[in-house]
Amino acid sequence: MSKKNGIEPFSRRSFLRSAATFGAAAVAAPALAQSALNDLLSAPSRGNWDEQFDAKAASRTASIAVSNTPILSPSSVPNIQQAIAQYQSIAANGGWPQINPGQTKLQLGVSDPAVQALRQRLAITGDLGREAGMSPSFDSYVDGAVKRFQARHGLPPDGVLGEYTVKALNIPAEVRLQQLNTNLVRLQTFPADLGRRHLMVNIPATYVEAVQDGQVALRHEAIVGRLSRPTHIINSKIFEVILNPYWTAPRSIVEKDIVPLMRKDPTYLTKNNIRLFDPKGTEVAPESIDWNADKAPNLMFRQDPGKNNAMASTKINFHNPNNEYMHDTPEQGLFNKLMRFDSSGCVRVQNVRDLAVWLLAESPDWSRQRVESVIATRVNTPIELPQEVPVYLAYISAWGAGNGVVQFRDDIYQLDGNAQLALDTTAGMEQPVQ
Repeated sequence: MSKKNGIEPFSRRSFLRSAATFGAAAVAAPALAQSALNDLLSAPSRGNWDEQFDAKAASRTASIAVSNTPILSPSSVPNIQQAIAQYQSIAANGGWPQINPGQTKLQLGVSDPAVQALRQRLAITGDLGREAGMSPSFDSYVDGAVKRFQARHGLPPDGVLGEYTVKALNIPAEVRLQQLNTNLVRLQTFPADLGRRHLMVNIPATYVEAVQDGQVALRHEAIVGRLSRPTHIINSKIFEVILNPYWTAPRSIVEKDIVPLMRKDPTYLTKNNIRLFDPKGTEVAPESIDWNADKAPNLMFRQDPGKNNAMASTKINFHNPNNEYMHDTPEQGLFNKLMRFDSSGCVRVQNVRDLAVWLLAESPDWSRQRVESVIATRVNTPIELPQEVPVYLAYISAWGAGNGVVQFRDDIYQLDGNAQLALDTTAGMEQPVQ
């Protein structure tokens, strides 16, 4: 891979720095957390759940999930170092209790002895405040703390202890510490100057950050590659936005997906506006192909622009050897899934037109109105950026958010070195523990 195109391959080399650089604040945080836990454990039991109400819980949960601080920034390494110091202290003090709901569905309104262990677990990581006490009642304090925990782990903040929430709660402190150390090494590989305007795709978190002047300007939900067809980790540069793109099916999709579909339904290509072209550019009729042959035909499978196009309205190209790109999708419902690891390597972006307008903001004559009017024509329109925008497709599964909050995500590609960190959240929607 050449630097001529702005590509920098992901490096696994470690640049571990001395713990002495953590600073006094990083060392003080665990002591404060332990003090809060001691206060909580010694506090008197609270009353019934309906007597306890914390009106600020919902707003605090929302603030945890949303931040204008980019994951990649000059403070990324100090923030995760502070988190490492906190989790080192937690692990040294015995970690946290395991949560076993048994046959009880733990949610707001329930009273059960398991809630006391849950309160202790949430207090140790700072999700539950010291004023909450140790009642067996699942009150609004616990509800808010569970939602905060879920938001920090990329789970729907519904306050219910479903399968994946319980799995995340029960990952040992030592394993989380290992995950933080692994991601410290990853964060240390990024350049000091990320670019005044840049994009970051965080694969485990399945979202895209558009960063300008050190602040997140836009954040988009994304769908990235599944484990069998992963999105590649790479530093590159975006050079082009295409409105109303043609979609050319990669060879892997032709072999694994399209040919089997044609065997079942010979009209599949026609229904989906996919045309075949030979190496000379001559169109080939689908009915002239033997779809039961051992090998897929050596042809280009190209889908015309339109509402059925696999990339819908927009394609964003960046330099890479893997034929990957960012794009729109006609299947918007996929963004509602619990975890979004469904693509064949490319990155589908929710509300991608907003991102396209942001990328074209420094291009003359490309207002939002013009972008929309061109999309309405369904005419293929490539637009070269006057200045390439850096993009970082990264695998950051744990990080410090800059406000004392530590974020964790499912290790979907199993790169963190411990099977417990892959929660298998790709299976579908989280189910309550019964």
